Amino acid sequence: QWRLAESGGGLVHPGGSLTLSCAASALNVDTYTIGWFRQAPGEEREGVSCISSSTGNTNYADSVKGRFTISRDVAKNTVYLQMNNLKPEDAAAHYCAAHYSVAVDCFLQSTDYDYWGRGTQVTVSS
Repeated sequence: QWRLAESGGGLVHPGGSLTLSCAASALNVDTYTIGWFRQAPGEEREGVSCISSSTGNTNYADSVKGRFTISRDVAKNTVYLQMNNLKPEDAAAHYCAAHYSVAVDCFLQSTDYDYWGRGTQVTVSS
């Protein structure tokens, strides 16, 4: 039975940092491309970052470039999202998602992703 389990969310002050984890079961992170998405109340789901299964190439939304870093530990079958210099507009439920891919690059189209975790909440407030 596949599973994507997010953790690491919480409350942080503006300018602070958090690291989210996405632990995968029955989906290998070197076979499935993993993406991070977020959704704030009343807003559409937004792609944040992804990491390609085959190459480890990464992709970021313009809004997080230079502040967020996605990485993976294949041995732990886990993908991480390091979030620095957090802003109030980063506050949202954050989800990891997966889809089988052999592509060199990854993309942040949510409809490409077949498997979704339940999310972890990130709150940025002073």
